[in-house]
Amino acid sequence: MSLRIRTIARLTGVREATLRAWERRYGFPRPARGENNYRVYSRDEVEAVRRVAQLLREGFSASEAIDQVRRVPLGDLPIGTQLRERFWSAVAVLDAEAADRVLDDASVVMTPIALSDGFLLPLLREMADRLDVAREHLASALVRQRLRSLVLAPGAATGPRAVLACPVGESHEGGLLGLGVHLRSMSWKLAVLGADTPTDAIVTAASALDADVVALSVVMPRPAAELESVLAAVVRGVACPVAVGGAAARDHVRRVLAAGAHYVETAQDVAEVASVRLRALAR
Repeated sequence: MSLRIRTIARLTGVREATLRAWERRYGFPRPARGENNYRVYSRDEVEAVRRVAQLLREGFSASEAIDQVRRVPLGDLPIGTQLRERFWSAVAVLDAEAADRVLDDASVVMTPIALSDGFLLPLLREMADRLDVAREHLASALVRQRLRSLVLAPGAATGPRAVLACPVGESHEGGLLGLGVHLRSMSWKLAVLGADTPTDAIVTAASALDADVVALSVVMPRPAAELESVLAAVVRGVACPVAVGGAAARDHVRRVLAAGAHYVETAQDVAEVASVRLRALAR
């Protein structure tokens, strides 16, 4: 699949005029000519332009960045960088199969925690800045699917029990799934309800699982009073502690606490919250 200069500019953040100037001055990139003599770019050229754009952000001049990309093939870069560039290049041409193969390759060379924290979650965070809506949807679906596969990986679930959910109105579940990967590595038994979960569903799942903790992720901005109301409804409905993390929770810690929930930032924080109920049951 070949891409026009307008698409390359949108995907890399490099303006069309800049790409044309580089082509005249440095012979980089070297697009082919399609119908009506329009410039068309291959996946390799997209990859190279993206690398140059990253070097510019790191403080290199255009000539230095282009020279480095020419001298250092993608295969000589650290494996994590290679995989990221391959993923973005596949997504740029809407090649879902190739992008998924990159995730397969990453799964082979990384532990589940490293794959989640060091590769998949950073990809999710970068998407809004890197991609248009269509490509963001494709890439996000692939990455979230891979995170879910890590959470659902076979293995003993002999630890505490947790319900993981994004409350109603919250559509960003990446952080929630990342938490699930950590808890699953600690042999927790999990019920992952995902994005935009109604309060009644959270309460039902917590009761059915006899959960030791309900962990909620809230990322999207919302009025503080509304956040407190949503969290308080969950707290009233369940018989276990409620742990809340995410950017919106961090912005409104007092409201989280006022709702009767616990503010958390890590999987270990969630474990500490769960231990309150576990100690009470052990008495």
